[in-house]
Amino acid sequence: MSRRTRRTLLIVAAVLLLVVLAVFLRSKAPPEAARLLPESDGIVYANLAPFRAFLHKGLKPPAYEPEYKAFVDATGIDWERDLDQVAIALHRQPNPNGPNGPVAYSMVLVGRLTGQKLNTWLMSHAASTENYAARTIYGIPSEGRTVRVCQIGYDMVAISNTPSAEQIHSIIDRRRAGALPFSGSSLLDRHYHEVPLLAVAWGVGQIGLPFSERGAISLLGFELPLQADSTIVASAAPSLPLTATLHIEGSLKVRVEEIARNQAVAESQAANLSSIVALIREVSVPLGDSPANNALREMLGTAEVSRHGERVVLTATVSPTLFASQNAEKILSGSASSAEPAASK
Repeated sequence: MSRRTRRTLLIVAAVLLLVVLAVFLRSKAPPEAARLLPESDGIVYANLAPFRAFLHKGLKPPAYEPEYKAFVDATGIDWERDLDQVAIALHRQPNPNGPNGPVAYSMVLVGRLTGQKLNTWLMSHAASTENYAARTIYGIPSEGRTVRVCQIGYDMVAISNTPSAEQIHSIIDRRRAGALPFSGSSLLDRHYHEVPLLAVAWGVGQIGLPFSERGAISLLGFELPLQADSTIVASAAPSLPLTATLHIEGSLKVRVEEIARNQAVAESQAANLSSIVALIREVSVPLGDSPANNALREMLGTAEVSRHGERVVLTATVSPTLFASQNAEKILSGSASSAEPAASK
């Protein structure tokens, strides 16, 4: 083999190695939408394309409210159809009684969302505009606060309702920097490696903040032993049926992990959570026989609580029937009202 041939082969091998390395690093990195988010207390991400496939059998065309229909007609954007990914950063607010409430947000939306029609709509509704890094940020008044919106790419929109423009500026700056594979917030750096590889939705950090009342998180009328400021790693990933009797096809494996202050706290949390899961199972028994009610009982039947050192883990398998049913919301609210008397005993 000639020297020139060997050199050519070495160059080809080096290029292939770099390509493989780049693909590997990209597979380990958080999605770009999440990497663009600013520093925050919690992050929630969802890839909506798999969810559409997950729910497609039970979904029906939505009935548009007049205001939303006017938005769709003016922009050509239908969130139900055109939104593919959403990444949300949660920002705890020092004054929970302020216009932002206890939590403000910054988000990056990905999909068929951008275009001149959207700019025209934003301009017609904006009370102010700002030019930052060659991008126009539209300030839209909403319930006593300003919601800032900016098209940051041909398929990306950034939105933030934080008191200052610092967070949306950060998103624009990260987008301009090219979103390198391991760039992103310190929260992602600490916890994203704990998210399962195939998860289609996940959350890390203080993701209980928006769902809490009086500092605690409630579910089906029960107050869970999880504080809103707990560090949580949650995910939903595709799962196979657990047993032949469940008949769950295309189900999701949901995993919620709380990182407690110490093992003693974790042990107490696990015991309390196990008791609540058992109680909710009892509450669901009297519910009528329907696909959605059966799916709810199946989910509760698969729910398991375990503890590993300072971590408390709750897992469950969720059928698409539970989400797709038009009666799911009524079932959950009905369970909540039934649970309240039981919880008070």
